[in-house]
Amino acid sequence: MRQRGSLTVWFTDEAIAAWKAEPRTTRGGQPRYSGLAIATALTLRSLFRLALRQTEGLIGSIIALLGLDLAVPDHTTLSRRAETLELARPRSGSGPVHLLVDSTGLKLCGSGEWLLEKHGTKTRRDWRKLHIAVDADTGQIAAGALTTSDVDDASQVGALLDQVDGQVASFTADGAYDQDRVYGEVTARHPEASVIVPPRSSAVPSDTAATAPTRRDRNLQIIAARGRMAWQKASGYHWRALVEADISRLKRVIGDGLRSRSDRRRATEVAIAVNALNRMLELGRPEYLRIA
Repeated sequence: MRQRGSLTVWFTDEAIAAWKAEPRTTRGGQPRYSGLAIATALTLRSLFRLALRQTEGLIGSIIALLGLDLAVPDHTTLSRRAETLELARPRSGSGPVHLLVDSTGLKLCGSGEWLLEKHGTKTRRDWRKLHIAVDADTGQIAAGALTTSDVDDASQVGALLDQVDGQVASFTADGAYDQDRVYGEVTARHPEASVIVPPRSSAVPSDTAATAPTRRDRNLQIIAARGRMAWQKASGYHWRALVEADISRLKRVIGDGLRSRSDRRRATEVAIAVNALNRMLELGRPEYLRIA
């Protein structure tokens, strides 16, 4: 139990060699730090919920404790490079992916108690909406999109599907995704994929339900014949709880707010958080081997 509270940090030889940026072959200034160095610093910032200046101090102390001869990126460099940092997308499983989709709100961190005490006023807090798609087999976040708070959940289905490499076997989401365009987006990209979305209580079959039923019509037919709970059990809709668990894990480990001040930096902040959570899950998940 005590080891769970211990902290071990190590730099591999490959990471040390890749800390400095590759020489630039085009016109312009030469970057000093590689994308790996910036991503490492921003990952520590996300995990420990630090400001950029504190992140600079943490990286410097770690490098000094390890006795490494590496330059420390300053807070200004971290902020500027976060605008254009390119990160590897989450890896999909080897087989068809069962996607579980949901969204949640993230607050924008800014001036709070100090502003109220100093000036007697407080700005209205805004928030952003994070849309995620989770691989039901691995529990990892396979795709994500950050939008403003007024964006409809269903409008981001295409953007999430475009981030998934390989075939999608099923698409599962709550009743907010019961829209024709959701079925259209899934069908256009993955014609064989099942769409597991509970129809609204006021839903009615289409005009062609008797002769050429759509996927939504088939869901309605099963619900009418066997009941909604039986449909959920038969379709596997209950697996959607896994995406809610991932959202809870994100807010407990990373936090429920965004610290960056521009949309592009916030997108990088979310991508860093997703990669960190996926890496944690990959390291902590046991590997099973069937022997009989």
